[in-house]
Formats: sequence, C-alpha cells, structure tokens
Amino acid sequence: MQPLKNAVGQFLSRGVLGLVRALGRLPLPVVRGVGTVMGCILCVLALPRLRVVLVNLELCFPHWTRRQRWSKAVRTFVYFSQSWLDRGWLWEAPPQVLERRLRRIGNWGALDEAGPVIIFSPHFYGLDAAALAVSLRTTRQCTTIYTPQRNLLVDAWAARGRQRFGDVHLMTRYDGVKSIVSLLRKDGLLFLLPDMNFGPEESIFVPFFGIPTATVPSLSRFARMGRARVVPLIARITPQGYEMEMLDAWEGFPSDDVAADTALMNLRLQGWIETMPEQYFWVHKRFKTRPAGEPSVY
Repeated sequence: MQPLKNAVGQFLSRGVLGLVRALGRLPLPVVRGVGTVMGCILCVLALPRLRVVLVNLELCFPHWTRRQRWSKAVRTFVYFSQSWLDRGWLWEAPPQVLERRLRRIGNWGALDEAGPVIIFSPHFYGLDAAALAVSLRTTRQCTTIYTPQRNLLVDAWAARGRQRFGDVHLMTRYDGVKSIVSLLRKDGLLFLLPDMNFGPEESIFVPFFGIPTATVPSLSRFARMGRARVVPLIARITPQGYEMEMLDAWEGFPSDDVAADTALMNLRLQGWIETMPEQYFWVHKRFKTRPAGEPSVY
C-alpha cells in the first residue's frame, strides 16, 4: 500500500509542478488571475489555516472590524497563491523577462560596497522574487538559509530555481553557524529571514505588535559574528510583477544587547507590515510558542 501511495504522490506532484511551470509561460495577468481564483478556493478548503490567519490579524490589529479582518484574510490567501504560481516564471523564465517584472528601487548600491552584508528580507510574499533580484544584480557570493520542503520534487525544483543566477549557496538551519559565518566574512552576502517561530529553544521573547513573541535573535548575532552591515530588503507584489526596495544600512546595529536588537528588528518589521498587511505571511503560526504559563492563542 505504501509504494502505491508514494507513486500517487509523485504523480500528483509532477502534475502540479507541470501546471505551475506551464502557467509561467503565459502572460502575467493570466497567472495572477488564476492565483486570485486559487486563493479564494483555498479560503474555503484550508479552514484551519484560515483560522490561523484570522487569529494573527486579530492579535496584531485589534482595532480592525471583523469585516476588515476577513477582507485582509482573503487577500492574504490570494497573494499567497499568486506568489506560489509566480514561481513558474521566477524560476523558469529568461533573465530579460525577470528584469521587466522585477523593479528595484532604493539603495541597491549598498551591494557594491565592500565588506560583509546581511540582507534582512522578512516573510512578505515577494521574498523569492527579492532573492532572485539580488542574485541577478551581484556577482558576490550569496548564502541563504532555508527550510527544506517535505516534498522532494518541490524541494529540488526550488533549489534549482534559487541557484540559477549568481553564486548562491543554500544552507539549512542545521548546517551550523560556523559555516555560515565563514562564508559571510569572505566579503559575502547573507540573505536572512529570521521572522519565523522556530520554537523556544532557538528564540527569545520580545514584543511584536505589543505581544511577547518568540523571535530568533540571529540577525543581531550573525551581524556581530560576521562583522556585517544589515541592509533591509522589502518586497511588494504589484500588478506588473514585484517591487523590491533596498533600504539604507542600519546605523549602530548590532549593539551590545541582543534582546534590544531583536526587539528593534520586530518594531521596524511591524512598521513595514502596516504599509501592506495583506502581503505578510500570516498563514504561519507566529504566536504558537508562548511564555511559560500562557495558553495557546490558536
């Protein structure tokens, strides 16, 4: 029975990937239209995940009405679906197509300055587009830390897509800090996404939208160990593709206080989220880990 289930799973995975790759060859409005329909369907089919989104929005935006929360929840599923289908062209289309659809604004000259750089790119739905925009823009060695996908076909496709331009090294959270810091100190770039809940063992509690939230303090620690500048990169989905804004390097970061640095990271992230709340990764159980004695919010 298990071999049959595995064979069916492989068949379905290949079918889904084939469909996504085929859609990637169509005009962008068509891809986005399919993503809109897919997002609305997911709202109905993925009810447990919809509840997660609604809880997250209620915690972070308590002043919103119920109608506002539901509207943003539907939009976040649409952006989630659109960004997933967009990988069909992000990871397959020729560079000239990407350059038309990936608009860079802000201080991209920061990538040309000497010295190690950490690119802080939070979990907005455009994060894969942002990573490609970086690898298309620089010849410097770029390391990114990622979580392997359970589906091996999807994982292999994602790895190929993320590494097809530039000098990109994919590492997992289990590869060890020394290897990551070593690559960073060689005048490298580290593409870091530390705004997820990885459990109490790797986190400290600092405020996020006024809520004590388990947060990985890796941005401060890697910046200190790698003697690196921190440059934020904010990705936004647009009708034309994506807009990636490279901000100026943070002054006085890191400090001597890891907790204060991590709280500052969350505060600045909160400000960016407030400009486009429906494009943040609310499908993640950001508040799953609670301080001792506090009940689950989900």
